[in-house]
Amino acid sequence: MGDAQGSPLTDALNSLWAKYLPQMDERVGTLKKAAESLANGTLTAPQQELAGADAHKLAGVLGTFGLREGTELAREAESLYGGSLDGNPAAISRLQAIAEQLQTMIANRN
Repeated sequence: MGDAQGSPLTDALNSLWAKYLPQMDERVGTLKKAAESLANGTLTAPQQELAGADAHKLAGVLGTFGLREGTELAREAESLYGGSLDGNPAAISRLQAIAEQLQTMIANRN
């Protein structure tokens, strides 16, 4: 198989990536803020719901762009935010790590 760079499909995907990058960055920001609030004991129910919803959206879009590990990480975050967190130190640490990994993964895609 030849080099796909410059193909119409690759160009289209890259164009879509650029279009949706600000939204993805914003959603990762939501996850980071929620994890920080959780660590500080100030996470509200609406924040938790928004973090779960944004994680769900990230899982879908990252898979579209071939970032399967990102999809798995986002699904894990969605699952954690969908449950009872109650200051669980392991959950706090994991959610912080997931947000950082997603941020790095998105930044390094190009």
